[in-house]
Formats: sequence, structure tokens, C-alpha cells
Amino acid sequence: MKYKDYYEILGVSRDADTAAIKSAYRKLARKYHPDVNKTKEAEEKFKDINEAYEVLSDKAKRQRYDSLGSNWQSGADYTPPPGFENFSFNFNQGGAQSFDFGGSGFSDFFSSLFGDMMGGMATGRTSGRNFDGFDFGQRATSSSKQRRTSASKAEDLDITKNLNVTAKEIFDGKPITVSFTDVEKCGFCNGNGYCSHCGGTGIVSTPKTVKVKLPKGITEGKKVRLKGEGKTDGYGNKGDLYLVVHFKDNEYEFDGENLIKEVEVTPPEAVLGCSKEIETLHGKINIKIPAGVSSGQSLRLKQMGLPKASGYGDLNAKIKIIIPKNMSKEVVDLYKKIQTLQ
Repeated sequence: MKYKDYYEILGVSRDADTAAIKSAYRKLARKYHPDVNKTKEAEEKFKDINEAYEVLSDKAKRQRYDSLGSNWQSGADYTPPPGFENFSFNFNQGGAQSFDFGGSGFSDFFSSLFGDMMGGMATGRTSGRNFDGFDFGQRATSSSKQRRTSASKAEDLDITKNLNVTAKEIFDGKPITVSFTDVEKCGFCNGNGYCSHCGGTGIVSTPKTVKVKLPKGITEGKKVRLKGEGKTDGYGNKGDLYLVVHFKDNEYEFDGENLIKEVEVTPPEAVLGCSKEIETLHGKINIKIPAGVSSGQSLRLKQMGLPKASGYGDLNAKIKIIIPKNMSKEVVDLYKKIQTLQ
């Protein structure tokens, strides 16, 4: 029977800790995943990677594997330990030591070492899968007591995401559609990569789309809670989705419920004063720019900002003096003349 060096397969040292083993496994699983790498060699490599991780990530299995001692150096001459040579793996025949793991992809080497431990793995790590009619999902969820004790902590099921909103979205007050992808450890195999649900990677990506209506007076950094829109564990428990609001707008700056909007004027308009039509959240309005206005100066427009608990905030029209491009020679000459008169 061919010996398998699980440490070599994952590319880790024999004293590697759990974090190093998991990191190595995830990198290799992504590289050789059947959805990414279509070669036959990759398929076999993927099976070996999963099997190696199954052993080295489990304390009891790793201890038994390491107990082979110097035998691991004998390569293809490996002989199963006493008591495992004729171990049967067939559910259909029954018996205390009768299991069928043909669909799991485990090698004969693995089965010879860990056949007696596989029943626990089936109930604990492959919940929800069926092997020849034996439903592990039913066993794993058969009692309400187990359901209560095995359920995830509430905070572990919560999701927190950033939500960028514009001034118009806040002003309109309509529900905002939020789409995102949540990446988490597979709940079917507990991140160990032995199920079809995650494709052997140990992680799953779940796209979600929700609608959220922002309350009046919402401020930067405020969290909005959507109950029951978080993750769902294998027992039906649901977490919450928390959206952290961030104000992002190309037209407005935010100052609480007050807004700041730049209004461009030319040098002559700044010197002589003028009337300007500007777009606001409340519609188009005309404002009077006083003569002699300076760049950076603000004109306060009351009740033209964002909605608040009562009424609206203000809009500050911030003056920005701009120099026209491609000025004619006559205009440039006039500026020169003005400069001599100052």
C-alpha cells in the first residue's frame, strides 16, 4: 500500500501549527480546485490535498498518523497497523465497523489508519450529506438539546458592511438596494473542505441583495441594523446585518444635515456681482452673488440641506473663482491694463 506523506502534500514541516496547515491548505485548494484547474493531475492533487488536511487539521488523526514514527520513511512499503488489514467500509452490510466512504475520495492508506474514526467525522463534519441512504443530517439535528448546544453564537452570525450613500439618496428617503457577497467558512463541512457544498475549498461565497430605508437625521458612521439578514448556521439561526453609513458624493460635502456645494464664478462676476442659477436637492434656484465676493466665501441658503428630525439643514454655497481657459488676446490685454491701474 502506498504511503502518503501528508506534510509533503501540503508543503509544511512536521511541526507546523494549525494556522500554517490551514493557510497552506487554502492556497493549494484554490490552485487545484476543479473549477479553476481542469487537468486530470489537478483533480488527483485536489483529492490528496483534502485528505492531507483532513488528517493534519484533526488533533486525534494527526497524533495517530505521527505515531507511525520511522515507518513514514518506508514509502510504498507501508503496511497497515494490526487490526486494520481487513477493515470493511460498506454501509449496506451493517455492523459496528461497517462504513462506506466511496464517495469521499479517501485513499486506502487513509482508510486503513482512520476507518474506526470515520463515523464521528461523518456526523460531525459532513452534516447534511447522504451516503447510501444514511442521512447524517438527521442524526446531527435529531435532538433539540443538541440544536441548542451546537448552534453558533449570535455575534458570529452577524455581518457588518459599509454603505456609501449620496446626498440625493438621503434626501429622497426611498429604500436603497444594497448588494454584496459574503464569504464565510462552509457550514456543512465546518471549513474542512469535504463536501460538495463548498466544492472542497472550505469556504462559500453567498451573494445577497437587501433594501434599507435610512432614518431621518442619519449621520456619518451611524450603523443601521437589518434583523435576520446576516449569516444562517446549520440550525436555522440567523444573525443581523449592520450597515455602516458613509457619505460619498461628488457634488456635495457633508456637515451633519448641512451641505456644502461649490458655485463657480468668473473674476468679472466676482468683482461686479451677478445672479446664478444652481441645482439643489430641492430644485433649481437663483442666488445673488454680491460684488467683491472672495473665493472660499460661503453664502448660506436656509432650509436647503438634508432632512432632519424637524425641517431641513442648510446649504452653503461656497464660492470658487475660476479662470476661463483659452482667453482671447483682447481679454488678456484688458487684464494687463487692469493690473497697471491697481
